[in-house]
Amino acid sequence: MEPNHQTRWIRMGVPFMAIVLLASAPHFVAAQAQAPQKAPSDLQQLRDQLQQVDEVMQQLKGQIDALEQAQNAGGSISHVPTQASDSAATEQRRQSPPPKAIEATYSAKADPPAGPIAGPAPSVANPRPQGTNIGESTFQVYGFAMLDAGYDFNQNDPNWFDVVRPTKLPAFANEFAPNGKVYLGVRQTRFGVKSSTPTKFGELKTIFEFELFGVGAEAGETIFRLRHAYGELGHFGAGQNWSVFVDPDAFPNTIEYWGPNGLVWFRNVQFRWMPVMGKNALTIGVERPGASADNGKFSDRIELQGVKPKFDLPDFTANARFNRDWGYIQISGLLKRLKWVDTTNDAVDLGGSAVGWGVAVSSSPRFNQNNVGRFQIVYGAGEENYLNDAPVDVGIELTHSTNPRRPIQGVALPALGLSTYLDHNWSKRFTSSIGYSMVNIENSDGQTDDAFHRGYYGSTNLLFTPVNNAMFGGEFLWGRRQNFRDGFYADDYRIQFGFKYNFSKLFSSSDK
Repeated sequence: MEPNHQTRWIRMGVPFMAIVLLASAPHFVAAQAQAPQKAPSDLQQLRDQLQQVDEVMQQLKGQIDALEQAQNAGGSISHVPTQASDSAATEQRRQSPPPKAIEATYSAKADPPAGPIAGPAPSVANPRPQGTNIGESTFQVYGFAMLDAGYDFNQNDPNWFDVVRPTKLPAFANEFAPNGKVYLGVRQTRFGVKSSTPTKFGELKTIFEFELFGVGAEAGETIFRLRHAYGELGHFGAGQNWSVFVDPDAFPNTIEYWGPNGLVWFRNVQFRWMPVMGKNALTIGVERPGASADNGKFSDRIELQGVKPKFDLPDFTANARFNRDWGYIQISGLLKRLKWVDTTNDAVDLGGSAVGWGVAVSSSPRFNQNNVGRFQIVYGAGEENYLNDAPVDVGIELTHSTNPRRPIQGVALPALGLSTYLDHNWSKRFTSSIGYSMVNIENSDGQTDDAFHRGYYGSTNLLFTPVNNAMFGGEFLWGRRQNFRDGFYADDYRIQFGFKYNFSKLFSSSDK
């Protein structure tokens, strides 16, 4: 940007003052040589004059810096700081920490803080003006080593030995007998890197993160698994990250890995647009589709073997977040198409489709300095894929139709999720979290009597942070599975202990 007349005048004044000083220097030296007997008071007066000239030079330089910074930031120049205010600003810049590499958007599941609980601070996206490079580039290596150890008093699926998931509890008596087992594991251990770079289009952020918790075909194993591979530039982001339907700040300060079953909790491959960023924010996402189905009573019918899922549209997600001094409220939405086709040429046509949707409301109010709430409620149909612990999205329903080609059909199963927790500080080193969560499925009439209907989850803990980046604690957990129509339910109780050791190193462009 071309400097204005005030900046040009100051720039011309600085070299002019320098020339005057240089031209005057020989006369000062000659005067001292010719009059060595000059009084000490006269010598001190010359030193005072030189100091005043130096102060004027420093003040002019400070004014030029302030004018250039204001012009680069696109702001109007209404006041030229004095030398004192410029020095204060310089000192403040020296003492200020470097910018965070990644905002709280990347809050991690079951990742309790190393110190007392604090409510989620309102995140201000893009704090720097667009079109500037003010700030530093940062690169952070971080993670933690964590041991989980405990005793499970009852029984659950052995592939999920170290977590409480109501969907993995027995569907009939002694399915996973015997009761009682000790378990130890390091599957929560995590490693990641983050970066942040200022650009003229806004902040460029990246995150690349792994953990050791195997799922799917690797369920129960200790194996490297990708959590995040994601980048943002200004108002756009792409990669694998928390779904836009998720509110990461709704997760409580627990140590058990899986956590409350009624939360929306899902990492997904996506593209997101953030048209509104700041105290209030709006995010819109296009995400990888996915769903699962329960063939229920008809799972052994050969006619269903040719029915295949078809994902020809992405999932659409959005959230609006409103930050206030007491906390925030987030409203999230999901819209998806569930479709399946009959690939056989037999006498029946079992293809079809359904609309999946969901609406979630979450909040984390700070009641006072020592108490923070974590609340969420979600309802929809066919959104089970996004819930933390819920079964299938689609169930079988009898059509009660005279049409012989379509005796049954698939339907999106309605689901309600709820999670309510309180995080509490007992002191600077001791914290606790206590709460309850639930998932309820409205089953279809084609599902079996022992199909999953309702799950409960509850926990409370006491965590101790003896020093920064180290945490020890114990947690009591309860889970329950309730079946659809046969009246069976199964409880699980366990005590778990966690030992967590964090590490982090931040590198910045200002490092020498």
